[in-house]
Amino acid sequence: MFIANVLSEALLYLCFSILLGSFIVQLVPEKARPQIKIPKGILLTATLGVAFLSFVPVLKIILYLYKDLGVGMTIKSVLLNFEVGKSWVRTAVISFILLIFLIPIRLEKKRIFSFIGLIFTIILINVRGSASHASSIAGWQGYFTHSTHFLAVCTWIGILVTVGWFSKNHDNWQRFLKWFTPVAVSCLVLIALTGFDLMSYTMNEGDYVNSWSLSWGQALLLKHLAIAPLLAFAFINSILIRKKLSSDAAFNPLPWVRLESVVVLLIFSMTGALGQESPPHNIQSTLSESGYSPLFTFFHDGKVTFPLYFSPGPMSVGLFILAFIFLGMIVLTFTKKAPKMMSIIMSILFILAGYLALMLAV
Repeated sequence: MFIANVLSEALLYLCFSILLGSFIVQLVPEKARPQIKIPKGILLTATLGVAFLSFVPVLKIILYLYKDLGVGMTIKSVLLNFEVGKSWVRTAVISFILLIFLIPIRLEKKRIFSFIGLIFTIILINVRGSASHASSIAGWQGYFTHSTHFLAVCTWIGILVTVGWFSKNHDNWQRFLKWFTPVAVSCLVLIALTGFDLMSYTMNEGDYVNSWSLSWGQALLLKHLAIAPLLAFAFINSILIRKKLSSDAAFNPLPWVRLESVVVLLIFSMTGALGQESPPHNIQSTLSESGYSPLFTFFHDGKVTFPLYFSPGPMSVGLFILAFIFLGMIVLTFTKKAPKMMSIIMSILFILAGYLALMLAV
């Protein structure tokens, strides 16, 4: 069940990203982007995906409660009384309207179609934000922070995935990078700022390292480690490829954009794992309820004294150095024209070495 929940959450992020990215890209003039053809089936599947995949958290609650209340009463109670249930009802209705809107139209015919689709998607993102954990804790501030964070993620990744997988050529790539690079940087800044704010809603100040003793903290750490390879790919796809195209106009950048999207799916999966764990508002009380993370106890099997602190030894320092070598190898894979799959292998090795270094240094 855990794997199914993680997969559904990752696919939900992907569905939102495809919708948002598709509508945004179609609003951009053709001379400022490659020629793009987004299959109607992809858009309809993504829309249905938002509705059905958003139901998974609701289903978890229903499966937890139905033995006491009965199936019918449980479904009615969850959909009408639980915020997550009411949010899903709104999501399902809006998704259904968007689906009906998309069936007869072709986005490339009129920009107004893409604009309307964009508005519907932003509404769906805000509905998701209204039922978020941050919203339940901090009211409208948490809702605004979560919605902004999610919107920035889906904008950056959505454009990346749309252009990477649905472009028919790589024409106008320099012009595409001219506007996409500042958009991506702006989204990255927003993601960082809102991400730190969201963390403040779920843990006390200074508890980041302490949270690694919990499964929630382990998932958060792995997610943060995975961001570094993503930034390396972003550097390749923005700076290095721009220089490459200046000297070789025939160079095809699309395979590298697709590789970056693979790393994105990895991060989405880790985000899905993060959503399956209880956030640690108080480390000690959460530990008493759910216990230590199995991954953490693998490295620290015994009595743990809080707060946790860093005490790097020769092994952890060596692993830190090795992790940064792997990170540099991602860029060297491009500059030295090595097999592209090596960049994905180097990304995984960076995450593994960085994780081991941090665990051994605590």
